[in-house]
Amino acid sequence: MGLTNNDIFKKLRVAHKLRDEDIVKICALVDFKVTKSELGAFFRNENHPKYMECGDQILRNFLNGLVIHLRGPMPDKKDKPSVNKNTK
Repeated sequence: MGLTNNDIFKKLRVAHKLRDEDIVKICALVDFKVTKSELGAFFRNENHPKYMECGDQILRNFLNGLVIHLRGPMPDKKDKPSVNKNTK
């Protein structure tokens, strides 16, 4: 009886105090479109007729967007200063 993707999504939503609008914006950071009605279906009780399982792709895109939301976008590799290991 492990956690489902829906359970993980719910726990992250509560832990980060995210509203539906916030989740839509976070998913948009990785060019993934999700609607408020879809989110409502993920957060419903499993016995509800409009319940929908959260797939791996949806959770993965949300997590990738959450990383960008919390840390900011990753800098390009060419923008990083090179470290010279031969300096003494």
